[in-house]
Amino acid sequence: MLQDHPFFAYIPAADLPRARAFYEGQLGFKPDEETGGGVVYRFAGGTACFLYPTPNAGTSQASQAFWQVADVDAEIVALQARGVVFEDYPDMPGERSAAGAVTAGGAKAAWFKDSEGNILALIQPQPAG
Repeated sequence: MLQDHPFFAYIPAADLPRARAFYEGQLGFKPDEETGGGVVYRFAGGTACFLYPTPNAGTSQASQAFWQVADVDAEIVALQARGVVFEDYPDMPGERSAAGAVTAGGAKAAWFKDSEGNILALIQPQPAG
């Protein structure tokens, strides 16, 4: 079954050097390997993403990927200090934290766009209440 195998994300980039500057400079990612014209970044738990060149980058209106974090607000503050700009979805229901995260549907979340227009998210699961 597919759930018995690792799962990886693809992140499209219209301009690979610009995208690498964002991911490596602003987010602090360390490239693991360059392959197939793109670059692989590894994360906790054996997960990874492949940043690859394509003219279709930034065309999805939904989140491309998310990181499950222990403290969304702390991550927002740290990323903002590195120049990351978070999205504001004023019509989204839920309680807003001082840092701008939205709590609704069992999670606290925040979204930002990368240099290519892809929507990425930070998710902090919330206890059932």
